[in-house]
Amino acid sequence: MRSARWQAVVLTLFPEMFPGPLGVSLAGRALESGLWSLQARDIRASAMDKHKTVDDSSFGGGTGLVMRPDVVDAAIGAAQAEAGADLPLIYLTPRGRPLAQARVQALAEGPGAIVLCGRYEGIDQRVIERRGIEEVSLGDFVLSGGEPAAIALIDACVRLLPGVIGDAEALAEESFERGLLEYPHFTRPAEWQGLKVPEVLLSGHHEKIQAWRLAEAEKTTRERRPDLWSRYQAGRQQSQGYVS
Repeated sequence: MRSARWQAVVLTLFPEMFPGPLGVSLAGRALESGLWSLQARDIRASAMDKHKTVDDSSFGGGTGLVMRPDVVDAAIGAAQAEAGADLPLIYLTPRGRPLAQARVQALAEGPGAIVLCGRYEGIDQRVIERRGIEEVSLGDFVLSGGEPAAIALIDACVRLLPGVIGDAEALAEESFERGLLEYPHFTRPAEWQGLKVPEVLLSGHHEKIQAWRLAEAEKTTRERRPDLWSRYQAGRQQSQGYVS
């Protein structure tokens, strides 16, 4: 069962970065209307010395700093105590498992999430293991910190919440929902700079349009994401009884 309001709790050294883009458009309107809540908590508030130190040099050498396990653990504990719900802990890091739409859907169906934003070289491995934190990556690239990734993750979840998008049926044909990338879209004018909208889309024949869209989605996925295409084919064969 979902709680009355989906909660996003962000642990960050830069709480002023929030709500940022989450405060406008669909997510922002949903935030204002109370469909979800956002709390950005400053990790530095959990530091235990007068200088509010949150990091230290890396054991084994190296130039980067590492966020201290005692400080991060205290920040997590404070967030959990205030949340009033058992929220999953997510740490955004290039070392994590790639984020997939299925995981976003599962998070959106739950009570929310506590999202930990790392900085410097990341956080001490011991707090990850002790807390059982789920490590998530947005892709094979590196950001200056976890905050932009947290915004992307939260936005992906919020748009799936009931009442956020007016036409909920439109979500079913988006990229990754069927294991495929989305088909191309067209709008007026029907001809632009010598390029015409495919005739089938002007036909008014619903079944032909659906068949065209599926074929285009399959073509795009096959050409651009062979990894997705392989999984899609395997799933389709299994559903048809070709694979035991």
